[in-house]
Amino acid sequence: MDLHFYQNATEIVLLIFLIITFLQSGIDKVKDWKGNLSWLIGHFSKSPFKNSVPLMLGILTVTEILAGLLSLVGLVHLLLHDNKSFALYGALVSCLALLMLFIGQRINKDYVGAQTIVIYLVPTVFLLFLLQ
Repeated sequence: MDLHFYQNATEIVLLIFLIITFLQSGIDKVKDWKGNLSWLIGHFSKSPFKNSVPLMLGILTVTEILAGLLSLVGLVHLLLHDNKSFALYGALVSCLALLMLFIGQRINKDYVGAQTIVIYLVPTVFLLFLLQ
């Protein structure tokens, strides 16, 4: 097997990872909006974001669903057409979503939560690197 096959295999696995991560998270936020909002209002009650939680949750939800959908379209285009454009967009929007989560955790001084976000960010940035 050549290097191209292995690179595509890595890209495929990472795209599936992003699809699962962001579609599940975004759909969960839509299905349980009140529960997520309630938890986040409490989580950010002592932060500068305390009055912006509903708006931020809406922006994050749209960003996560967009990241998942672009990753899904990117996977299909990669498999059927060997075209990486949508996969790159999916990885970029995924990075944006993770950075939004990361800054929220850091400003809220939830450093353990921020560490968890980094675990997702590393393979996402690696995918971004592979797709360039």
